[in-house]
Amino acid sequence: MTSSTGNIRTLCVIGGGGFVGHHLCSRLAAAGYRLRVPTRHRERIKQGLLELPAAEVFDCDVMTEAGLAAALQGCDAVINLVGILHERRAGDFDRVHGDFPGKVVEACRRHGIHRYLHMSALGAAPDAPSRYLRSRAAGEAAARKAAGDVVAMTVFRPSVIFGLGDSFLTLFASLSALPVVPLAGADVEFQPVWVEDVARAMVGSLERPETYGQVYELGGPEVFRLSELVKKSAHAAGHSPLIIGLPGPVAWLQAFVFEHLPGPIMTRDNLASMQVPNVARGGWPEVFAPGPRQLDAVLPTLFGNRDPMDRYRQRAAR
Repeated sequence: MTSSTGNIRTLCVIGGGGFVGHHLCSRLAAAGYRLRVPTRHRERIKQGLLELPAAEVFDCDVMTEAGLAAALQGCDAVINLVGILHERRAGDFDRVHGDFPGKVVEACRRHGIHRYLHMSALGAAPDAPSRYLRSRAAGEAAARKAAGDVVAMTVFRPSVIFGLGDSFLTLFASLSALPVVPLAGADVEFQPVWVEDVARAMVGSLERPETYGQVYELGGPEVFRLSELVKKSAHAAGHSPLIIGLPGPVAWLQAFVFEHLPGPIMTRDNLASMQVPNVARGGWPEVFAPGPRQLDAVLPTLFGNRDPMDRYRQRAAR
């Protein structure tokens, strides 16, 4: 485990109040780092993060230049986890994924911060089929341009991330309470990766020079079709729905309807992302050994009655 015995002692974790952020901040604090976690909604932050003695959680709008500058004060490194799955307004993907990372790295340079970790997404590419994935690629490029040879940058591209508090398997488990689940993209392949493995890789990269300038695709040890993941989630939650894969035009119509609901489950852009398999091109990076946990080893702890110590046993691989 990396510790804060090197040059990095205080980190700014942008997006630390989210699902991945909670798990990552817990690991960073355990490794001895001091954390600054800016948020626009401190009152919504889960209690676990507020209880970390090493974490300073404070109200701040990092989307403004002044707010970003304030957030980075006194930091030795920055981790950017900011991301959205759905656009509330046209252009949100470009603003949040495409433009913001470059602004963060430019701010790092102004404040003399020389280490930056960037969360992107598997499948990010300039010619990807969805706005989401294209904006992710644009953000990587903007951050890389701003970093130059001054800021050491490492990019992580995970497949779908699962774990306690996720919005992926947990969503399917809730939908599986229905007797029939009509499913768009039923045959699309995913390589789900446990949130604790993603957090472990990010913490492990912080002070390892061999990870500087690298792009790491992170996936679990197994590849599943979406329909298989829904079945597994349903079984873990105690349900046995009939899952019906939808053909292309019907799937498009379902996504169109869903994206106009409050708190959309799926959008047409999400469906476009599914045109390419969400599978890593190589195995788990050796620099972050050991490899990732299997989905079936973690699933039983995600639903139903859980021992509060499960999370810590999982982290210790017990």
